[in-house]
Amino acid sequence: MTVVVVGVDGSPASTAALKWAAAEAWLREVELLVLASYRWRPLGGHLPGRGEARPPVTEQRAREIVDEAVASARTITSEVRGRTVAGHPVKVMLEAARDAGLVVVGDGGRGGFTGLLLGSASAQVSAHSPGPVVVVRGRANTAIGPVVVGVDSSHSAQQALRTAFAETALRRQAPLVAVTAYTAPLPPWTGGMPPIGYDAERLDADLRAELASRLATWRDGYPDVVVECEVVRGAAAAILAERSRQAQLLIVGARSHGGFDGLLLGSVSQHLLHHADCPVLIARTRN
Repeated sequence: MTVVVVGVDGSPASTAALKWAAAEAWLREVELLVLASYRWRPLGGHLPGRGEARPPVTEQRAREIVDEAVASARTITSEVRGRTVAGHPVKVMLEAARDAGLVVVGDGGRGGFTGLLLGSASAQVSAHSPGPVVVVRGRANTAIGPVVVGVDSSHSAQQALRTAFAETALRRQAPLVAVTAYTAPLPPWTGGMPPIGYDAERLDADLRAELASRLATWRDGYPDVVVECEVVRGAAAAILAERSRQAQLLIVGARSHGGFDGLLLGSVSQHLLHHADCPVLIARTRN
């Protein structure tokens, strides 16, 4: 990793993202790039009146935001530079993501990179970035607690595990909690009861063995990482959101391969971007 990129717009959400990104750059011993976008005001354009949308960030205001953010970040890490770029915030952020080891965005705000609230800019960056993205949300203090990773049978779960072991090793004292959530098969004709022959204990044991096998791939490379395994009955999104209340970082895989032609994030990832109580890392391997 050569650089951590964070988008700022002066909102409280982007300030939280900036602080998290600066600490992450310090941990990784890499440069932090602070970005703000702005729109050119049309010649003869006017300021919006009552009831109209607020004007886009001007170049001067973008520079002020970046200067303030850089000064703040330098209280946490030394290698910091700022840049203002004309253009739509999502497009600007995705272009910067091409050369970034990690992209960081906030989960709210009304303007700049976090504008239009989550579900728009932040979600688009999360879904289409060519590399890993962190959406900073939830509790103000997430410096302690485990790293939690959601694991299922998908190919993206392997990338999530790879990222989770690396992130946990970086944080040194944090344990890694690998969570597999499952629901019992409930065909409509059973009236809400598991089908005859359903063996809950056997399913639980099989899932634990499968999870242990997946973890074994990475344990040898990270012998100092303390790993805890959880196999829990319930909806994955709800289970992981509950685990996020004590976690310092929640990691999930992305089925998309990046770019606007790729698939959007899965339903679990989208749910967590709205409801997790700690920063969420969308793990993704570059093409």
